[in-house]
Amino acid sequence: MLQIVSSKYKILADDQGKFRKIVYPDRGVVYDRKGRVILDNTTIYDLMVIPGKVKGIDTASLCDILDIDTTQFKKRLLDAVVKNTKIRPSVFEALLSDETKARLDEAMYRFEPAFYLQERPVRSYPYEAAGNVLGYLSEVDTSFLKSHTEEGYQIGDYAGKAGIERTYEKVLMGQRGIEYWKRDNKNRLTERLENGKYDTAAIAGQSVHTSIDIELQQLGEKLMANKIGAIVALDPKTGGILAMVSAPTYKPGLLTGSEKRKNYSRLFKDPSLPLLNRAVNAYYSPGSTFKTLQALVALKDGVITPTTTVSCSGAFWGCGTGKPKCLDPGTFYLKTAITHSCNTYFATVMQRVIDNPKWPTVDSSLNHWAKYMYGFGLGHKLGVDVPSEKSGKIPTAATYNKVYGEGHWNFCTISSISIGQGEVLTTPIQVANEMAYLANDGWYITPHVVDSIDGGDKFGLLAKYKEKHKTLDIPDSIFDAVHDGMQGVVESGTGMAARVPGIVICGKTGTVENYYHGEKQKNHAFFAAFAPRDNPKIAIMCVVENSGMGGTYAAPIVSLLLEKYLKDSITDPKRLAQIETISKMNLIPARIYQEARRIDSLDHSKDSAYLLSKGYIKSIKDTVGIDDDDEEEALDKLKNDVKTTNTNKPKKDSSNNQLKDKPQAILPDEQKKQAQKNNSNR
Repeated sequence: MLQIVSSKYKILADDQGKFRKIVYPDRGVVYDRKGRVILDNTTIYDLMVIPGKVKGIDTASLCDILDIDTTQFKKRLLDAVVKNTKIRPSVFEALLSDETKARLDEAMYRFEPAFYLQERPVRSYPYEAAGNVLGYLSEVDTSFLKSHTEEGYQIGDYAGKAGIERTYEKVLMGQRGIEYWKRDNKNRLTERLENGKYDTAAIAGQSVHTSIDIELQQLGEKLMANKIGAIVALDPKTGGILAMVSAPTYKPGLLTGSEKRKNYSRLFKDPSLPLLNRAVNAYYSPGSTFKTLQALVALKDGVITPTTTVSCSGAFWGCGTGKPKCLDPGTFYLKTAITHSCNTYFATVMQRVIDNPKWPTVDSSLNHWAKYMYGFGLGHKLGVDVPSEKSGKIPTAATYNKVYGEGHWNFCTISSISIGQGEVLTTPIQVANEMAYLANDGWYITPHVVDSIDGGDKFGLLAKYKEKHKTLDIPDSIFDAVHDGMQGVVESGTGMAARVPGIVICGKTGTVENYYHGEKQKNHAFFAAFAPRDNPKIAIMCVVENSGMGGTYAAPIVSLLLEKYLKDSITDPKRLAQIETISKMNLIPARIYQEARRIDSLDHSKDSAYLLSKGYIKSIKDTVGIDDDDEEEALDKLKNDVKTTNTNKPKKDSSNNQLKDKPQAILPDEQKKQAQKNNSNR
């Protein structure tokens, strides 16, 4: 036996006349909830190099085919040696276009054995949708290899860098194989060594089945065209994500194939941040959608009943300031207060919660309130299986003690949180999950994209998506009272634009004030809902930034998505026309276009260098949540431009305009003057 093994390795170690070819596996296929393939594989080629064998080849011809000069040729060769030694194969030109591949096929004999073509399975996207959910692949670099030393990666491998490609990398990646080939006297491959006796077969990655409804996703992306914001739709009974739209988005096919690097650089510098998944990675004040949760707390603590009435003269005067204001004066009880989104009612409710004599101090009452909010899924990461999720913010006594000092604040100091503004910040996924919590009368399952894995969950990734979260004991009767008000929102209140014939919908509008660099912007429009009221099948939210009233812009979008999902199709010509009207409506703020023009300005001929020197690139990386090692090659040109600009370029400006997707209501240094601007919030 020892002699046989020794003979095998002697044969394989003899490099003369043989070629060791890596066979990359197909990654796992991704299916939507109806079994439709939404992420597949196709084949493309890389040009590989073994630096130690680059002797006497026709360098000029190769440079001509690849459209590079000799300086670039030498740099790539040196990089390959540094990263992977001179005896190991490295990628010299990744993801060849069909034209380049054809030219290389004709001339490859001139460059062998130093260069060869390597088949590479790459992703294809049958529906060209859900880019922010599915993610993309990138070639691993030395930093990645150091942090994944036990996982079998090598230089030249690709790994998931965003979306579920990243989260489920272990599942999707598969195992590479090896083939041994014979060469003839002209270095051409002829036949497998001993009929493949020593080969190792590649093993494809495991396929996964998701909760995504790809047609719903496509409709959501169409409706959010020319807008900034997000949509998240969930199955409240399972936590499965039906659709997750981040707008603006990108076609996922842009980040695969020969144009990937150029496309990535363009998307990366786009001031509207298409690479940012706003559904999990952007903070928003939830506005009046938050009032539904305030009602749950007040009813559970007994500071109001469903019949408690509050009179509104057009503003809340409980703190003597006349803020927040209301649009519809009158006398309201809980149902009508939710239906007509009365700010005075919910400021009064929150004041009673904070001043509840059951709690000895304002600190203890606010912390008690915060525990409810954590139980509702706010103020912490939910644990969704899409990377870069943020936690949101729910203020506690410590928040205000740090700013004002212990004992130096009260309800009137923090009244803006009554209506979902001020220091309350949420992510869109949290708002959608809030609707699932309400739909389920007090429980939720962590939102997730992947439902099952072919061949089983070998790594235990899905177990946490089967558990119910029910940390608060709130009676069903309280939920019924809140549902009554939410049904009224759609039937006769601020959300009538969300109506769908034949479907009872419970919803809530929100119109959220926001500021950019201290200047008030047009309001963010929110609408969140679940439907049908009895046996809910979908919980959904939509935010359209800087558009106006929630009932005017977000509610119609949600209405169309509800109809599509619950009725499977939209056939009414008027509704189909509405889809086209909304999709063509351009609501992108003027400041985004101004920033785009600045980036493209001829005033900065070294455009990439200018952006780097001003800290713009870093601000985008920080905002989008890109790792330092992600897409290093795609940024090489940007870095090189800096080196070639003259030394008079402006130094990094710490006050650069970061387009971070946050409302401007977080506590400022000067004792939250902004947060006390509690204007109307419908």
